[in-house]
Amino acid sequence: MEASMEVDVENSGAASDSSPSSKCLGLKNTIHTNFGEDYVFQIASCQETSSLAVSLSSNAIKFYSSATGQFIGECKGHSATIHEVSFSIPGHSNALGSCSSDGTVRVWDTRAFKQVSLLRTGSSQEIFSFSFGGSSGNLLAAGSNAQILFWDWRHGKLGACLEESHMDDVTQVRFVPSQQSKLISSSVDGLMCLFDTDGQIDDDDHLESVMNVGTSVAKVGFFGEMNQRLWCLTHIETLSIWDWRESARQINFEEARSLASDKWNLDQIDYFVDCHYSGADDRLWVIGGTSSGTLGYFPINHQVPSGGIGPAEAILEGGHSGVVRTVLPVSCTRGNLPRNNGIFGWTGGEDGRLCCWLSDKSLEANRSWASSALVMKSQKIHKLNRRNPY
Repeated sequence: MEASMEVDVENSGAASDSSPSSKCLGLKNTIHTNFGEDYVFQIASCQETSSLAVSLSSNAIKFYSSATGQFIGECKGHSATIHEVSFSIPGHSNALGSCSSDGTVRVWDTRAFKQVSLLRTGSSQEIFSFSFGGSSGNLLAAGSNAQILFWDWRHGKLGACLEESHMDDVTQVRFVPSQQSKLISSSVDGLMCLFDTDGQIDDDDHLESVMNVGTSVAKVGFFGEMNQRLWCLTHIETLSIWDWRESARQINFEEARSLASDKWNLDQIDYFVDCHYSGADDRLWVIGGTSSGTLGYFPINHQVPSGGIGPAEAILEGGHSGVVRTVLPVSCTRGNLPRNNGIFGWTGGEDGRLCCWLSDKSLEANRSWASSALVMKSQKIHKLNRRNPY
């Protein structure tokens, strides 16, 4: 049942600058997706349809207008935790993909909010990540319990299953943007593997290299002019930089939280949410958060062998009251952190809030982001642990 209700629009208070270059961002408003009880897991966006997809701990996906914040609709079907949502389905701007611990990858029509495709593992396997790619663009890879599964997206046919490369849950799978036949996988076993997915895929002939991170891997992402480098965040909050073509670790920040905490005068950094890369000027930021919900964008000096973490260049304070699970920046412009028509980006967290941030705090908050429809309060109490790898 939907309840009509106006959402509070909150101005952020002034945060203490940690350096002359730090910028405190204004909070445009917040949307309480379920009266603060359900977590916001991930936010995905589609520029073509100007919409945001928000996955919740209630196993539902809700959609909002990125321009107005108005609630658009929701998709229900998953019976367990949703681990990833993405608008990256080739040739389908109105389609959203999602994967879950229920062992399925589902595709949704975001115009009708209907499920249009369902892929199952055929067993009790969970699916933690998925990625579309391959030389033809028709390959769907999914990370599961110590397995990597491959489907032909055109026919929904399971084509291959790699079982020998990882010994624990595969947390992420990512096709290399500039070389779509190459796939990187990461796992709780501390390994990142590089595969060539051309031809009949198998462990023996298609595993090209293995990179040993040494601890459970949480997230990876490509950066660099030719996407030749890889950032890696672990479940113990370390950060490392790799050249995946050479299978070589270039920089290792074992005390990344302490290094970031020393670069501002706010609370210590307790966790990292993500990394963000600006290809226009080859800049990389690690996004750190506090238990009270404040975020900082810390620049990574990845051009020198020893590396370095600089003072926070953007501070997001006053929007969240708990751990932030997801950050979605808008597109970057050269020489700056992301911004688009005054909007810096969106965040979601364990306080059940979806926050929109302004890149210029002099712009006053307005009520254009007020949502008119919220989900009624759930009776189920979710006990989720931020330190759980998923």
